[in-house]
Amino acid sequence: MGKNFSNLYGNSLPDNFFDYAELSPLDADLPESTGSVLLDDLQPREYSVAFDTKCKSYCIGCVDMVNSTKISAQLGTGKISRYYQIFLNSMSKIIGEYGGTVIKNIGDCLMYYFPSSGKYKNSFGFMSCIECNLCLVEARDFICEQLRLEGLPNLDYRISSDYGSVCIMQSTDSSSLDMIGPPVNMCSKINRIAKPNQVVVGGDFHQMAKSLKDYSFKPTSDYSLGYKFSYPVYSVSRKKL
Repeated sequence: MGKNFSNLYGNSLPDNFFDYAELSPLDADLPESTGSVLLDDLQPREYSVAFDTKCKSYCIGCVDMVNSTKISAQLGTGKISRYYQIFLNSMSKIIGEYGGTVIKNIGDCLMYYFPSSGKYKNSFGFMSCIECNLCLVEARDFICEQLRLEGLPNLDYRISSDYGSVCIMQSTDSSSLDMIGPPVNMCSKINRIAKPNQVVVGGDFHQMAKSLKDYSFKPTSDYSLGYKFSYPVYSVSRKKL
């Protein structure tokens, strides 16, 4: 069912596989005015962020490195950047192979979504999300081998997904998308419930995907929402034949 990571990319990778796009330097000339003065005359056409007026439901995913702060403290600056390059770009490559789109890069964490899951009751979008998440886990040995070849330590990561309504926002000075909404927040929060190199999903995702016959969903620790309410969380794996 799942794609084999080494079959996708072979035993060797292109020289630029783990490379970042070149980043532009930050402009040091910042306005000296206070925030209130800057915002007094702000017109709608001058907003730096625009929201789509229609919200839509998608599968959201989050992959977060485990113990990155401790590991980074043990590495020099050059090795830290390479370590993150290999992790983040490996994850992004796999996500793209399954039709996912990265929407946020937050240090050692990637947030992504699956456009095909926007079609109501379309099981393909949910399967793409699950298969992608499981492939991310299965790729760990391959990625760790690439790290070892460069004298870098192994890594572990947690993966979580949820489903629900989000609003897409677009920066006026960037072509990249961002999203806000309950599944984005919840996906990030339940990530800590996952064990290292494990996939978990929230209750809303489970309700939509529980009928898929190729996967096993097992209840794990619920996430507390406060006021005596909790949100169910499930680990996901392929059913053994």
